[in-house]
This record gives sequence, C-alpha cells and structure tokens, in this order.
Amino acid sequence: MGKKKKVILPPELPQEVADDEVEVSDEDVDFVRENLKYAKFLTKLDTNSINRHVTRVADHKEDELEALYEKRNRKAALLKSKEEDERYVDPVDALPIKTLDGELQYRTAKGSKSGDITNENKSASWIKDSEKDTGVVKLTKAERRLKMKKSRKEAKKLAEEETKVDPAEEKLHSEVLAKVEEDLSAEELFAKKKIRLAEVGMALIENPESNIKSLKELLQICDDDDHNIVKLGLMSLLAVFKDIIPGYRIRLPTEKELEMTVSKAVQQTRSYESTLLHSYKAYLQKLITLDKQPTFHHVAVRCMCSLLDAVPHFNFRESLLANVVKNISSSDDVVRKLCCEAITSLFINEGKHGGQATLEAVRLIAAHVKFHDCQLHPDSIDVFLSLTFDEDLGKSESKEEKVKHKKKRRWQNQEGSNQVQGSDRKKARQELMVKTREEVNADFKAVSFVPGSEERRRMQSETLSAVFEMYFRILKHSMDPSVSRSKVNAVAASGASGSHPLLASCLNGLGKFSHLIDLDFMGDLMGCLKKLAGYSDHFDGSSSESCLSVSERFQCCLVAFRVMRNNLDALNVDLQDFFVQLYNLLLEYRPDRDRGEVLAEALKTMLWEGKQHDVQRAAAFIKRLATFSLSFGSAEAMAALVTIKHLLQKNSKCRNLLENDAGGGSFSGLVVKYQPEAADPNLSGALASVLWELSLLAKHYNPSISSTATSISSMASMDPAQNQVYLSTTSPLQAFKDLSIERELFKPTGKPVSLNRKRMRGKDFVIISPDEVQKVENTIDEEEVKCRLEEHFMVLRDIAENERLRGELNHTLSSIKLYKEYKRQKKQRDTSNT
Repeated sequence: MGKKKKVILPPELPQEVADDEVEVSDEDVDFVRENLKYAKFLTKLDTNSINRHVTRVADHKEDELEALYEKRNRKAALLKSKEEDERYVDPVDALPIKTLDGELQYRTAKGSKSGDITNENKSASWIKDSEKDTGVVKLTKAERRLKMKKSRKEAKKLAEEETKVDPAEEKLHSEVLAKVEEDLSAEELFAKKKIRLAEVGMALIENPESNIKSLKELLQICDDDDHNIVKLGLMSLLAVFKDIIPGYRIRLPTEKELEMTVSKAVQQTRSYESTLLHSYKAYLQKLITLDKQPTFHHVAVRCMCSLLDAVPHFNFRESLLANVVKNISSSDDVVRKLCCEAITSLFINEGKHGGQATLEAVRLIAAHVKFHDCQLHPDSIDVFLSLTFDEDLGKSESKEEKVKHKKKRRWQNQEGSNQVQGSDRKKARQELMVKTREEVNADFKAVSFVPGSEERRRMQSETLSAVFEMYFRILKHSMDPSVSRSKVNAVAASGASGSHPLLASCLNGLGKFSHLIDLDFMGDLMGCLKKLAGYSDHFDGSSSESCLSVSERFQCCLVAFRVMRNNLDALNVDLQDFFVQLYNLLLEYRPDRDRGEVLAEALKTMLWEGKQHDVQRAAAFIKRLATFSLSFGSAEAMAALVTIKHLLQKNSKCRNLLENDAGGGSFSGLVVKYQPEAADPNLSGALASVLWELSLLAKHYNPSISSTATSISSMASMDPAQNQVYLSTTSPLQAFKDLSIERELFKPTGKPVSLNRKRMRGKDFVIISPDEVQKVENTIDEEEVKCRLEEHFMVLRDIAENERLRGELNHTLSSIKLYKEYKRQKKQRDTSNT
C-alpha cells in the first residue's frame, strides 16, 4: 500500500478583535503618515520561520500533535534565548552604517527591554493558540474558549517555573554576594568597632569596678591598622580615665602587705587599683610612642594635655609633664597653644596637686630653655606670668609659730603638774592620746593635697628661685656680644624680635615679680638693665647701635623703674641714666617697626607717673615730645601731647615755653641756647626755646590732636599757684589705645570743592585778553620744562626701583636666616643622634 500523503492546511487567521476594542491615537496616525517609507520592513520578514510555526499537518492524532507542539515550543525557546543576547535597534532609533558594497547595516545593543519581552510573550501565546487550533474541522466558539483558558493556565505555569531559581544560578548569586560583602567589609568593620568602643566605654563609666578588665580590650583596639580607629580609641580611653581615676594617688601594696591575709573587699580594691594603674601606664606609653608619629601627633598631645589638666595629682605625672614641656615651643601653633594652656591651668589650679606639680613644671621649662640656648618661642615662658606667690606667708607663719610654741609650753607645764599629781595610769593614757593624734595628723597630711605652711613656703621659694635663675640666664644671653650685628639687622628687617626671642617675655616677668627679688641682686640687675638699654653707647660718646631693638630697650627702662618703685624703701639708685636713654630713644622710634604701646607705657611710667621732675629735664622732654608729635602717627602724637600737658601742669616754670619770645636769663639755666643735638636732657637748654610745634599741631587733620594742642597752648595764661588742680586723668597709654581704635574708623573730613558755578559772582571772574595769554606762553621755556619733567620722572622711577630692590634684599636676608636656622637645628639633631 502506498503512503498516505500529508495534507498541509493553510494557517488560520488570528483571533478576531472587535473594532471597538482597537484604540488608535492621533499621534500614531500622524507618525505612520510621516514615516511611510519605513513600512518596507515587511519585505524583510523571515517567511520560513513563520511557516514553521503556523504549518499544520492533518490526520494526526491529538497526542502526536501535542508532542509536535511541545517540540516546536522548545525550539522556539532556544531561539528566543539566543535572540535575547542581542537586541536589534530599530532603524528609526539608530543611524545605519553604509558598507563598501553599499549595504546599510544597523547597530545592535546588548540586553533586552521589558517591553520587548512582553511583546514576545504575547506573540508566543498567540502562536500557541494558533498552533493548538488543529484539526480538519473548524472548532466551535465554546471549544476555542476552552483552548484559550487552557493556554492561559499553561502560560502561568511556565511563568512560575521561570521564577524558580536553579542551583547554578543560586551559586552564582552567592558568589556575587560574597564579593559585595568583601567590598563593604571595611565600612561595616569600622562601624562595628566604633559601636564596640562606645559599648565598652559606657560600661566602664557606668560600673568601673566590675568592668575594669575591659580597659585591656580598649588598649588592644588602639593597636588597630586603621588610623581612624586608633584615634577614636585614644579619645575614648581619655574620656574613660578622666572619669574613673580616683582623687588620690595610688600606692601599690608591698610584698610584705601582699603576704598578709585581708578581707574580700580589700582584695577587690587592690585588684581594681592595680589593673587601673597598669592600664593607665600602658596608655601613657602608647601616647608617648604615637607622639613621635606625624599622623597621631596632634591627638597624642591633646590627650596628654587633657590628662595633665584633669588629673595632675595621679601617678606618672612626671612623664606627662616631660612630654608636654617638650612640645611647649613647637612650631605648630595648635600644639604649642594646647601645651601652654595645660601648663597655665597647672599653675592656676594648684589645689588639684598641692603645688608640687608647679615646681616640677618650672624646673622642666628652665632646663628646656637652657638646653635650647634661649632660642625658643616667647609663649614657652609667658606661662610664668600666671604664677602666684604668697607675699605675706613668712610673716603670718612666724606669728603662728610663736602661738604654737606658747601653747606647747603651756601644755608641757600642765602635763608636768599632772604628772606630779596624777597616777601612772593617767600618764599612760595621755601619752597614748598624743601618739594617736600625731598618727592621725600624719595620715591626713599624707592623703590631702594641701601642704603645710612650711612645705608650701619651701616649694614657693624653690619655684621663685628657678624662675629668676632662668630670667637671669636669658639676660646674660642677651648681653652676649658674640651675636653679629648683621644677623640682628637681617632679623629686624624681617619683622622678628631679633636674635633674643625670649627677652621681651623675660622683661615682662621681671617687671611683675621684681618685688620678690633679693636685694643682694638688685645692683647687678640694674647694671645689666642699663647695659641692655644701650646707655653705655651714649655715655661713652660712641655712635654704635645696641644689639636690641628699640622696643626691647624701652622695656629695659620700664623694668628698671618698676624695680625701683616696688623696692623704694630699700634701694638708693639714681635713675638719671634711664631718663637719658629714654630721651635718646625717642629719636630712634619708628612707628611701622617698633611697638607703640611700649613707647606709651614708658611715657606713662617714667614721666606721667613721676612725682617730681627736674625743671631742665622736664623742659627737655616737653620740647622733644612736641617735635616727636610732628613726625609720627596720630596715636603716638596723642600719647606725647598727653604727657606734655601733664608735665606743664606739674611744672609751672616750664610754661615759659608757651610764650612767643624765647626764654633766657634765670629761666634758661646754665645753657642759654637750645641745643637739640645734646644727648643729655639736662644739657639741652630747652627752657631757651619756644613750643612753636603747637601752632602746627593745632591745624592737624585729626580733631582730637588739634583740640589737645590748642588746650595746651592756652595753658600760658594759667595761674602758677593752681598747677596741681587741673591734672589730667587720661594716661598716655590709654590715650594711645583710644586713638588707635579711632584711627581705624576715622576719615579726614574737609570742605568739598563746590562745582556750582552759578553761585560765583561776576566780579570774581577775571577776563584775560588773548595778547596776555600769548605773552605768558612766550615766557615759558619748553626745554626747561621738559628737562624738569624728565628729572621728576627719573626720580620716581629710581624710588620705585629702590623699593623693589629693598624688598628683594629683605626676602634674601630672611631666606639666609631660615637656612642658617635649619643648619643649626640639623647640626643639633645630628649631635643628639650621635
């Protein structure tokens, strides 16, 4: 029998859709009309694949047809997975590439969109529906509905199976998660460590006795590789130690005490104190080690300064002090400020440590200054200005000792009488009470931080001795002639305080504690100050300049006057030499270079506060200060005018300087003619001169100075008998400060030039004829004008060039100074390393 031929049926049409359900927007219609040429893509459809999906074979059984459909579905799924690797870009959305043959090729992009997937799913479901509608006879409407429901159920099952994760996919997912965890492990670990630090710290603060062993965990965290964790750990330990350290110094038990049997509470206290002390020691060692590393330098210094400020009474104070003093002159402003504030707090709050830490700090700073040859930052010894000493301690102590001796003798007499009258039993009881009282007092002194009067007097005397020893060393170093003048000039040009950076702070300290200096050293101190002030140069008639700046020499004169004033009853020193030096220093003062407040303070201390002055000397200072007022700024001029007014009010004979005619005869003294070049004010003959400077100062642009000069000029008519009535209360220093503030806000006011020509009257105008104008032009020599203009502009150009060269010279000198300082420090480091 021959084989039966297969009858290939034509594909069925897609399911009919009602016209009402089809929604076409106006935008779609417009788009199709504008892009009709893109409809040619229908010619490029793959008809073979379409036929393969829609071809149906007749006379096949239902099972065979379902198997065929499943086989076709599997092939379609494989093709779909291959097509998902690449997504073809529609020609509308991408520009094509033209090959050499003239064919257009469109680019492809990886991946697929959700919209494409949904479209493909819809088309696949439609293909399944069309493939399942097999048979020779056309299905009825009810059968088609059943088939549609069945196909939808199968589509849901396939979607659920696709959502299930295969073991291979699950393995890949775990590997990706492991990678992500590795990337995020650093941040998570950092957060965990921070949380752990907070937990341990809070537990220690809440109950330190039970959780004291957690300090070891915090110390271990400080050894972490992460620098941020180390810094957080150091700051956490700082907060914990500041909170749990007791208010007494811990003494570990000796071997003999450890062998003794004690109660459980005592044993727990010993264990707690021992663990705390060992952990604190390890923490300090870690801070000292990290202080040498630049990364942790700031954190380590901050922790040490905070501990020294909070617990100066506790153990290992010596190590803390040594490291803080080592950084007290650091080039880093933040570190230096922290150390200076910690030392200042230590000096002020002596109640925390009883004064012993103050003595240790002063000795360490003095040794630090000696080691560095007085080449430190001034802040390193400015902290001594916060020291306080008991001035009446010796007197009160002597009285207390006398009272104690009287009571002791009275008690001994009473005891002797009791011994005669009482029995041996009472005698033994009294001896036991005395012994017990002494032991209690000794224990109380050992525990308390308040030292006895004798101990306090001893510590303060040793502290004062160390302070003055350091001050005298700085003065001796400043008098060393080995410092070359060229180096001093270079340093002064750069704006620094010369080669003696500690001298200004030393002079301030001597001025504050001058009343505590031993009288045996006063003569040597005054001679040293006189030499530093540069008086020997003027006295010998030499023109050599002092190695100190003008401000520092002013300060030397100030210290000499303060020492004299504080020890007025015990000293018999002639201060004429310092008046001579002040008289000559007024000519060397420069506003932009020297400190105006030091000048104003010198005028206040030496001239304004003086009780009596020689007439010749007062007149000389009045004349020089008036000349000085014409040359410098408003603040300095105001300080000088206040001093002039005060001197004129106190010395009525000096008011002859306000007269129009020059003085002479009995008023001029031994010198009949005024000699402004004289170095000694007593030999200047200032009474033979006139204060003509006041007439110029009365026209000063600053109204304060002009009014003051006018008021001084009006003093010529003042009654000499009332010379002490109208003394001014404003000091030169206060006047300088007030005008310095006003100078920042003051703007010279003048009458603006009026541009309103209508107000001018006709008689003010002068009409010049053209002939006269021509005559004036003929008299002008153009060559002479040209030469003068050239000379003028050459001078201006030379001035500008000189300023530029001067700036370069200052820059070069400062660079040379920095290089020498670098070589010196490098040499010191090399010697210290060797």
